[in-house]
Amino acid sequence: MKKTFYTLLTALIFWSCTGKGKVAIVSKQQGSREKYAVERLSAQLTESGYQVEVVSSADSATGAKIILQQIALDSTAVKGSPAALPEEGYAIESSGRDIQLSATGTSGILYGCLYLVDQLKEKGKLPENISLTDQPEMVMRGTCIGLQKTSYLPGRGVYEYPYTPENFPWFYDKELWIKYLDRLVENRYNSLYLWNGHPFASLVKLKDYPYAVEVDDATFEKNKEMFAFLTKEADKRGIWVIQMFYNIILSKPFAEHHHLKTQDRSRGITPLISDYTRKSIAAFIENYPNVGLLVTLGEAMNTIDDDVDWFTKTIIPGVQDGLKATGSEHEPPIVLRGHDTDAEKVMGASLPIYKNLYTMFKYNGESLTTYEPRDAWESIPTALSKLGSVHISNVHILANLEPFRYGSPDFIEKSVQAMHRDQGANGVHVYPQSSYWDWPYTADKTEPRLLEMDRDWIWYAAWGRYAWKAKRDSLDEVNYWSGRLNDFYGSKTAGENILKAYEEAGEIAPKLLRSFGISDGNRQTLLLGMFMGQLVNPQKYNVYSNFWSSSGPLKEVLQVYAEKEFKGEAHQGETPPQIAAQVVEHGRKAVGAIDAVSGQITENKDEFARLQNDMYCYQAFADCFAEKVKAAMLVLNYKYSNQVEDLEAALPHLEKSLEYFQQLVDLTKDSYLYANSMQTAQRRIPISGVDGTNKTWAELLPHYQTEFDNFKRNLQMLKDNGGQMKADHPILKSVDVQVLNKGVKRYPLKEGVPVYSDNKAKIAAVADELKGLSGVQFSDNEQRAEGTSLKFKSDKPVKVVVGYFNTNSYTILEPPTLETNANANDRGQADIKIANAIDLPGLYPVNVYTYRFDAGEQELVLGKGRVLILGFMDADQEIEIHDAGMVDDPNGPAVDWLFY
Repeated sequence: MKKTFYTLLTALIFWSCTGKGKVAIVSKQQGSREKYAVERLSAQLTESGYQVEVVSSADSATGAKIILQQIALDSTAVKGSPAALPEEGYAIESSGRDIQLSATGTSGILYGCLYLVDQLKEKGKLPENISLTDQPEMVMRGTCIGLQKTSYLPGRGVYEYPYTPENFPWFYDKELWIKYLDRLVENRYNSLYLWNGHPFASLVKLKDYPYAVEVDDATFEKNKEMFAFLTKEADKRGIWVIQMFYNIILSKPFAEHHHLKTQDRSRGITPLISDYTRKSIAAFIENYPNVGLLVTLGEAMNTIDDDVDWFTKTIIPGVQDGLKATGSEHEPPIVLRGHDTDAEKVMGASLPIYKNLYTMFKYNGESLTTYEPRDAWESIPTALSKLGSVHISNVHILANLEPFRYGSPDFIEKSVQAMHRDQGANGVHVYPQSSYWDWPYTADKTEPRLLEMDRDWIWYAAWGRYAWKAKRDSLDEVNYWSGRLNDFYGSKTAGENILKAYEEAGEIAPKLLRSFGISDGNRQTLLLGMFMGQLVNPQKYNVYSNFWSSSGPLKEVLQVYAEKEFKGEAHQGETPPQIAAQVVEHGRKAVGAIDAVSGQITENKDEFARLQNDMYCYQAFADCFAEKVKAAMLVLNYKYSNQVEDLEAALPHLEKSLEYFQQLVDLTKDSYLYANSMQTAQRRIPISGVDGTNKTWAELLPHYQTEFDNFKRNLQMLKDNGGQMKADHPILKSVDVQVLNKGVKRYPLKEGVPVYSDNKAKIAAVADELKGLSGVQFSDNEQRAEGTSLKFKSDKPVKVVVGYFNTNSYTILEPPTLETNANANDRGQADIKIANAIDLPGLYPVNVYTYRFDAGEQELVLGKGRVLILGFMDADQEIEIHDAGMVDDPNGPAVDWLFY
């Protein structure tokens, strides 16, 4: 009994010393959002040692009070505050022991409570003598999750993934959703985008098209329950759920019922598919009234006019039909992506009939390359930002960052500033830093697998912090992030060095891609490296329009630099040797910083080891790439000097590059499952990712070894031939097929032969390897007005050899490109096979592509514009990518044959 008394007495004495007294949270808890805010604040107060009660009136409160008050838009919140706050802004004023938190909306109440929660976590007590107002700068602050997979489903095309437990088991995990949504609100995000090709057939049933549903009844009910759960929990946290979809994609059962393709870029709008889509959208709005829409008009739409008609006559009317069915007049927001469409034209036609529209455009393409966007990455979003609606900058895919950890707050802060300054954006949409196609997991080879939201916490925290406020004191930011890293790794002093490692490594991939890449799209996986042929002759690999001029400061690409250097001309902007030297130094500093504190880590030791290994990976990659750039500069110099000594000087650099790549293989073989989460034929640079291949460094090493061996061989052959050599290529094996088009003629690929029935242009020169083929002669005028449809029948698999004109003229059909057409490699047609293969005076140089077809009756449908059907070849014959040199090249003779 005596022992019990003294135990109780001791506890009371301890509480009197450590307890912080009573606090009453005064709140009417108007709605689920304010109730959630009160729960978060109450829990943190309790954890910090306060006795907490929640009351609806200050009159019934005892002790200190935290008063939550919603105010009218035109009222003064507290002394010194502005006359009005935006819906997400708040004002906090202390008076004695009491704190008043005022806001014009429940989101402001929520964010004000979270500010107090953060103060409690940092200092262990409520702030005293506080008077502040705060509000976000970005109106829209969102992240996205792809309901996508690393590869195509059997019998389906890109983006076609029904919502099922088999495809996305995590979608039905409520605890995972709660964890993710809590992370979003802690970082002050207010929107969540779900990306999918055609989600409607997983979420709604249509009376007129009952066969269109893509999931069974049990799954359909689960989907309805999960969507209701997700939107409810998100709304509590001030988060707007936005469902994204592509156009025109049809549900597979609907398409099969009507003998249609699910996707067909050359297909025009028909009443049937318009009616189906309009009713799908209407049912979606009716069933999920609090969910917005993100619309991608590109990818599977035919023309810009179709884009306008589809948006104004199908999508918007579908939303309006849904509103009418619910009796609501409140327009849900619709976000229009500017990708692969004329968003200005679409918005001009749409704003008169629907007001609550937003625009979205990619920040640096499908990569992160710069905080100094220029040309198209500046002009296009700026134009969209002036249309009278909020413009959202989309940090998209990050194809040059995955799979290694990226967390440079300085780079991210400057990028958000650029969104405001250079693009006129007032919203940000952030993709996962890595493994978008494999979410929620990362590529790390661990058991169990790491969650992307856990591994890449600093990525989300940085974008969220600077979306709230973009310009902050640099010293304060170093202290802030160093403190967070200290907390995470259980150290008092290591944080600043870890931050330095992040900052240094954070420059490597952006600088390399913008200086030497082929594309800022996801067809290039930068961290798997590049081939020498791609460095010395990038145009052959279809350099994406405006890429070099848009992505970063003024620069000289390798070819321009080599020519100027040989001619002794002055250089401008970033140069290849400058970038190569910089990334090597960034890698050295990153590794030095991380190694210096490896003995100071007491928490999350396994994660620190993985981060440290990533820094080693970045250093090895930078060293590897820099050596390859040195080799490429010497090879390009040979083009002008014609001195074999230049090639001999390049050889040791290429060999050294191979050694560094071997280091990268050793560093990743036990730490990563893959480099790129998109494991399909869409990935083309440095090499095709068809069937999930070539996704690791170990798989790429033999290719780079072959490249080195070829160079050594060709260099020796060149030396043996007195410095001169012409690369020979096999003749393409022609295949007899029956062309089913009426009225067309065949023509031999020979000098002096016209390629069109109504155009006088004749072949002046043709590559020897093409001379055994027989082209199909179409009408120039009909191609430009109606497009091209080739119908044929073959007894064996064939490749159709197609000639695309190498020019920017509006009269031509643009070659297939994965940046704007996700189906651009479904028949192996995404890459140039032979560059400069035909010279056609009066027209343009011709580059050769091929489309593979199985035996039987087939049809190749191409869009409007000039294009050549050059013949049919054996499907099993491969073409070594090369430059035939039939046209005078302003960049001089091709030298990439040295590597084949």
